[in-house]
Formats: sequence, C-alpha cells, structure tokens
Amino acid sequence: MSQHSGSGTAAVQERSGPKTERGRRTLRRLLDAAGEEFGTRGYHETAISNITQSAGVGLGTFYVYFKSKEEVFKALVADMGARTRHALTESVKDAPNRLEAERLGIRAYLQFVREHKSLYRVVMEAQFVAPEAYRAYYRTFSEAYRQQLSQAAKRGEISEGDDDVRVWALMGASTFLGLKFGVWEDDADVNAVSEAAADLMINGLAPRAKKGDAS
Repeated sequence: MSQHSGSGTAAVQERSGPKTERGRRTLRRLLDAAGEEFGTRGYHETAISNITQSAGVGLGTFYVYFKSKEEVFKALVADMGARTRHALTESVKDAPNRLEAERLGIRAYLQFVREHKSLYRVVMEAQFVAPEAYRAYYRTFSEAYRQQLSQAAKRGEISEGDDDVRVWALMGASTFLGLKFGVWEDDADVNAVSEAAADLMINGLAPRAKKGDAS
C-alpha cells in the first residue's frame, strides 16, 4: 500500500489555523498527546485534561485549537491518515515502477505501524465514535491509490483491471497485515512478511512453473 500526501500537521493546521511556528508546535504536541491517550485509554475513558497534561499545556490552550474531545479525536484520525500517507510516499518515491512501489510500501507500512501502534486503536474506534472521519480516512487513501494504479496501468507497469476493487482489496490486506505483524507480533521479520505479501499481491494465487520446469 503506497500513497502520497502532505504531513499530518499541515493537514490539520489548515483547518485549525496556527499561523506561527510556536502554534504549529503546540498543535503537534496536542495531537501526539491525543494519540497516546486515546490509543492507551480509548475514547470514552480519555478526558481532555489527560491530553493537556500529556502535552504539557493548559486547558485554555486546548480550546484555542479544538472545541471538544470529539473534535480533537476527528482531527487525530485525519492527522494519522496524513502522516501514514506521507511516510509511505517517502518510502516509495525512488521506486522504479509500480510493482516495486507496492513491495516497498508494504514494508514501510508495517514499520510505520510498529512505531505508531496507537494508530490501530484510534482508527478502529473511530468507526463507532466518528464514523464520518473513519470513512474519510480510508476514502482519502483509496482515491490517491486508485489514481496511482490507473496511471501505472497506462504505463504498462501493471495489468488493466477494476482499480476500485483492487485498491480496497490491497488496503484490506495491508490493514490486517499491519494488525498482526505490526501490533500483535511486532517481533516478526518485517522483510520476510513484506516479501511474502508482495508475492501474493504481485503474482496472485495461481500456480506458477517451478525453476527447471519446461512447461
């Protein structure tokens, strides 16, 4: 799974509007703290005071940027999506073709998840707490991804096909690979997992001739 987008802070900054470097740093601290608190406690058990204490800011500062706990949660979901896409973009920017981009993207996604485990709890909880933010998280991924596959097909790097179905199938695979090998089993060999997944995504399940097989 590979994407392109700007950084998460920039995405949220456009809406929240900090104009100074200090303001951007404060926003980043609030979002990082929210990620840790929501990721550890869950949405309903997290209080705004937990976030502000973790961020090292006053309660009044929180309300400069967000009106409520729900609003910071929604902003966090969007921020996590933007940061994930940015990380994947960086990982595949030098890939010579689409297939190699897929291979590199899987590996980068697993590594990103291991470094940001709160991502899964926050995004999964979002489907109940903030369903529109949840759908937007995946819809934004899918729109950019679909364009990439379409362009790659036109260049002859991959076969023609239903890009929408392909995108959601690939995102689904990456989501559960990240859950198992990024969160549950974070000591698994990332390279081995990504190579096995890339082989499936690139070559499919159909049997292939073995080396030395004349057929």
